[in-house]
Amino acid sequence: MKVATPIPHPAGEASAAPEVDVVIEIPKGSFIKRGSTGHVDFVSPLPCPFNYGSVPNYIGLEGDLLDALVLGPRLRVGTVLRVKAWGAVTLTDRGMSDDKLVCSAYPPSDVERRNVLQFFSFYARCKGLLNVLRRRPGRNACEGWLEAAQALVRAQPRDDSWRGPPVPF
Repeated sequence: MKVATPIPHPAGEASAAPEVDVVIEIPKGSFIKRGSTGHVDFVSPLPCPFNYGSVPNYIGLEGDLLDALVLGPRLRVGTVLRVKAWGAVTLTDRGMSDDKLVCSAYPPSDVERRNVLQFFSFYARCKGLLNVLRRRPGRNACEGWLEAAQALVRAQPRDDSWRGPPVPF
């Protein structure tokens, strides 16, 4: 399991964190995993520990909307909020890299960062098993933490030509 060491919060980081609009697709505690198009991808045996959704004006590395999780209290499906992105986690699923912004109203603590990394390390292993059952080959892993600005640079601005993810998830 590759878990990166949390990055310390430099002074002034709070004002430098980029803000993004996030649409919540999976509320904290939900068992239903929906994709960016709203359809159910699968029902999880474990609840999602974060509010999970996407940034509707960016396309992530795998061609779907840029993923984002929002720390804090449970939010309803469809909630749209403008929130600071404090970092990102890169997940590899079937050999495709995908960044997930880590967002909240406040900088996440070292414990919260570690919990996010541990969750995505566990999730990568579970998704790898699911992919074997679905006969979908490729490597699965949590690649660690990176700055939110790096994830945003790697993403593409969304335009009117985007019609949904190019591969089934």
